[in-house]
Amino acid sequence: MSDYEQRKQERIARYEARAEKAWGKSKNFSRQADDMASAIPFGQPVHGQADRNYRDRIGRKMDKAVAAGEKAKYYEQKAEAARNNTAISSDDPDAIEKLTAKLEKLKALQVQMKEVNAYYRKHNTCVGCESLSAEQAKQMDESLESGEPWAKVPFPSYALSNNNQEIHRIEARIKQLSIARDDGFLGWEFDGGKVVANSDNNRLQVFFDSVPSADMRQELKARGFHWSRYEKAWQRQLTDNAIYSASRIPAICPTDGTDPYSIQPKRQHKEESR
Repeated sequence: MSDYEQRKQERIARYEARAEKAWGKSKNFSRQADDMASAIPFGQPVHGQADRNYRDRIGRKMDKAVAAGEKAKYYEQKAEAARNNTAISSDDPDAIEKLTAKLEKLKALQVQMKEVNAYYRKHNTCVGCESLSAEQAKQMDESLESGEPWAKVPFPSYALSNNNQEIHRIEARIKQLSIARDDGFLGWEFDGGKVVANSDNNRLQVFFDSVPSADMRQELKARGFHWSRYEKAWQRQLTDNAIYSASRIPAICPTDGTDPYSIQPKRQHKEESR
């Protein structure tokens, strides 16, 4: 399991643990409220301020039970969303491979849609088209017969256009990630710590020898860095912009005064090609 997948599973586990804890609180408050309410005979009217206060405490217990239950549902939904998330993140070290597989499926779909439309125009039916199963062909014919009168082919032009745009988008992402992977990034040391270009996790990470000051933490946040308890580092996605942002923080620049942006392989390649 890659570090990315491990972090994803740990995130799911954290949400599930928080949901379980919240359900425990909800049940505990509900049980306390029930125990308190059992001391009041059914239908008994309120007797004085002490009785009214007692009943109010029961109500507050129930309110806390409901609130904890809502929090538990929230964390359950977060865990489910994380579990079912199939989006390909640039943080994933296997992003290029996953995007390439997705791209091949999109291209195959584009070819199939064109073939089906061409077959339908020629035969006025989808039955017999090699790109479709017999059941798929039957369903498409039925859909066209019962559909809008302006629908002349199984796959309308916007379907091909949208799919083609997605192909170009995925190609652009693959190109961008490939350039970053090929050129790579370099980290550096500074007085009191180091900056690491963690290509495996796709993160630019800042490690301090001691806890940074409040002003430094604020500046890191302003530059897009976030504290990771898992990595024990201040970090953000590893990009040109991340390197540039880090170079704008004097306290974490190289000890020898070098501009971090100028030492990157991509930058050096550009200088050499001139």
